[in-house]
Amino acid sequence: MKNESGEASVEEENQKQPKEAGKFIKMKKFTFIMGIFLVIFLTAGITTIALTFGDEKVESLAPDKHAEFEKLYSTYDKIKDDYYEEVDEEKLVDGAINGMIKSLDDPYSAYMDKKEASSFHESISSSFEGIGAEIQEQDGQIMVVSPIKGSPAEKAGVKPNDIILSVDGKSVEGLSSSEAVLKIRGEKGTKVDLSISRAGESEPIKLTIKRDTIPIETVYAEMLDDGVAKIQVTSFSEHTVQELKTALEEMSKKDMKGLVLDLRGNPGGLLDQAIKMASLFIPNGKVVLQVEDRSGKKDVYKSENDGELKIPVVVLIDDGSASASEIVAAAVSESADIPLIGVKSFGKGTVQTAQDFEDGSNFKYTAAKWLTPEGNWIHKKGIKPDITVKLPDYASLPYISPDKELKASDSSSEVKAAEEMLKEAGHDPGKIDGFFDEATKNAVIAFQREQKIKETGTIKDDTTVKLMQVIREKILKNDTQVKKAVEVLKKEINK
Repeated sequence: MKNESGEASVEEENQKQPKEAGKFIKMKKFTFIMGIFLVIFLTAGITTIALTFGDEKVESLAPDKHAEFEKLYSTYDKIKDDYYEEVDEEKLVDGAINGMIKSLDDPYSAYMDKKEASSFHESISSSFEGIGAEIQEQDGQIMVVSPIKGSPAEKAGVKPNDIILSVDGKSVEGLSSSEAVLKIRGEKGTKVDLSISRAGESEPIKLTIKRDTIPIETVYAEMLDDGVAKIQVTSFSEHTVQELKTALEEMSKKDMKGLVLDLRGNPGGLLDQAIKMASLFIPNGKVVLQVEDRSGKKDVYKSENDGELKIPVVVLIDDGSASASEIVAAAVSESADIPLIGVKSFGKGTVQTAQDFEDGSNFKYTAAKWLTPEGNWIHKKGIKPDITVKLPDYASLPYISPDKELKASDSSSEVKAAEEMLKEAGHDPGKIDGFFDEATKNAVIAFQREQKIKETGTIKDDTTVKLMQVIREKILKNDTQVKKAVEVLKKEINK
């Protein structure tokens, strides 16, 4: 008898050898049953050993690859189960990651939740709304690296190395830079109150800044006298190099004979953009920078320039030039002998990379340090210019809030700043001592008359705005660093 597959069935096989088959079947059942008892016995024995000798015996059978996280898991479970209030599990995880990264004691490494990560990506690839200042956490404080050109922060007088003490009356001490950014940013048209500590000022500076849209444009070009062009690069975003190439083409059409590349106040940005930009000024094959990991392995990046710029160039730097702008400055100095003019740069010689999580959060961390073409590490040292030139003292005068009224008999640092501004505007306030006396009032009235503003004898609203505007225009007109750059270029052009 065959089954459907054509093979002999079990029934047919049993009919052939009935006695032997019966004996065989009984033996199989016995072995099977005894096997079950043996498994049960062994299982019970292993369980007894585990319960008797504790967790260490179990771990020895299945070692945990990350046993060092046992404390973390235990703490998480205990808080989740036994804390006196319900806890947000996502917050617990975020806090654990944040604490881990903070323990690195590195101001450039940070964990960002979904909202912070979104803000981070916006600042690199698109416009955003806020005050426009690059900040970093340093020693538990929030420090300004540089305000962005034309931003509300720059117009309000925010300076590199300012320490932000509070935002809207709340201290930011101990916050990460990404946490502080979320407090400072906001919708266009809204205001934010900052308290700032600045070197040389005995009292905190109070600023009220109206938020605005911070544009993504990063390159600004203009023709100066005698064929000298000035191109300012304010940061390194996704399209910065292309913007610079366009600006160079425009200036060439205007018969550019020399170039001032202005990197002052540039807080940095994308590394690839810095490499590509430096390559525009460095002969093909020459080193742009070196990136060194913790093992000492170095990746050397060389210029892939297919057409070296054939005009003399100088580069402007200051204490707000950081990171990617320092890469460019060091590269063109050491590999193309382009002179640097201004004051010592900020000093950031590390490279960060970011890793995104599926939930939209991410963390950035320092992955390497970068070295100049000659192998110098400028971290916390900065780059010294070939020609040191400072801006006039009045360029560092503090911002005065238009909302605050300064009047007769007042005494404050704001009054002193106003007195200095009045003097630079051509109106003698008498002794510059921070006391609003009769001479100060007369100087204010004279300034208001000149500017066709209501003659109140007090400083507020339009008077404050106009006073700061006059000083700003004077700084731009008497930019000693640009003047020196033009002087150097003219010598080269006329050779």
